[in-house]
Amino acid sequence: MQSESREQILKTNLKTILILTISIVMVSLFLFRNLLFKSTYLLKSFGELSVEPEIAFTNNKPTFLEFYAEWCEVCKEMAPQVSSFKDEYEKDINFVFLNVDNQKWGTYIQKFAVNGIPQVNLFDRKGNLVSTFIGKQDEIKIRQSINNLEKEEKPYEEIINAKFSTIQENKNNEVSPRSHG
Repeated sequence: MQSESREQILKTNLKTILILTISIVMVSLFLFRNLLFKSTYLLKSFGELSVEPEIAFTNNKPTFLEFYAEWCEVCKEMAPQVSSFKDEYEKDINFVFLNVDNQKWGTYIQKFAVNGIPQVNLFDRKGNLVSTFIGKQDEIKIRQSINNLEKEEKPYEEIINAKFSTIQENKNNEVSPRSHG
């Protein structure tokens, strides 16, 4: 009789501990969701924060154009850095974010020969391509290029880092959405 009572108490205690542990995990995930999922959230919001490309190339302001995808790990790594650039420079520079998975941007993907992401193209106020960065980049290098957009004499530079995601045409769909390679 006494052992049945002990078993009953033990089961009740185990259930209580399990419920308490699950509750703590759920509350922690809810409270820290911004920290845990910040990069993914930033990538998803880039499209909403973007200036339309047609406007950006005609409003006489320099343009920061980034090609990205929500599944791209390197894009996720760079998202906080790109977001801070946007916060710092958005009054003086257009920020255009084009998701390579959106068929709507196929013309721009072809025009700027995007075959690895993230790809950042910087344009001066006249719409001349000044710099192209492919793959994970050093914040200082991009910042220097952004600050140099106002200078008159600027040779074109292309900087490729080996850490980038390859874009390949999906053979299953004739419209050619992009997929991770």
